[in-house]
Amino acid sequence: MKKLVTSISKIAVILTLSAIVVSCNKEQAKSTGGAASSSAGAAEGIVYVNSDSLLSNYDYYKAVRDKFQEKSKKAQADLTAKGTAFQREVAAYQQGAANLSAEQRANTEERLARKQQELATYNQNAGNALANEEAAENDKLYNKVSDYLKGYAKSKGYKIVLTYSKSNPAVLYADESLDVTKAVVDGLNADYKKEKK
Repeated sequence: MKKLVTSISKIAVILTLSAIVVSCNKEQAKSTGGAASSSAGAAEGIVYVNSDSLLSNYDYYKAVRDKFQEKSKKAQADLTAKGTAFQREVAAYQQGAANLSAEQRANTEERLARKQQELATYNQNAGNALANEEAAENDKLYNKVSDYLKGYAKSKGYKIVLTYSKSNPAVLYADESLDVTKAVVDGLNADYKKEKK
């Protein structure tokens, strides 16, 4: 579970540490002329997105997070069940070991050692598979946000979209009039609803 939270937190760190720089088409910048925004920063083509708010309000991110929390719980429950069954087997062997011949004890210990190794391998493989799937989803999430911001910035005539996060601020101060988070989240959620249909 901690691995999942760490993985998901990487998205916020990626969004926070990397400013997504968007080059605007010169003709588009001329046509908008920055008049659409009342603030000086937006007129110069610089806005920011609060990545904390974006992640907590983006439906796709919430769906991915919930899916991986559920997968992580199932994997943990499966591993716990297999581990408990193995411990019962070891305890049963230890109780009856005195009644077994030396050969039977050696065979049982060898079988239990193999089973323990298989359990460790299963645990590692399951963890790796989940981590790989999470990494692929993290990339997909990052690309969705990045691609959306490129189109959004072009349509609004913005040249740079910065990220802001309270936990790891790359921007120490920005006028709230430059915050386009709500519009970006609304757009991302609208796109996600279309994808789900």
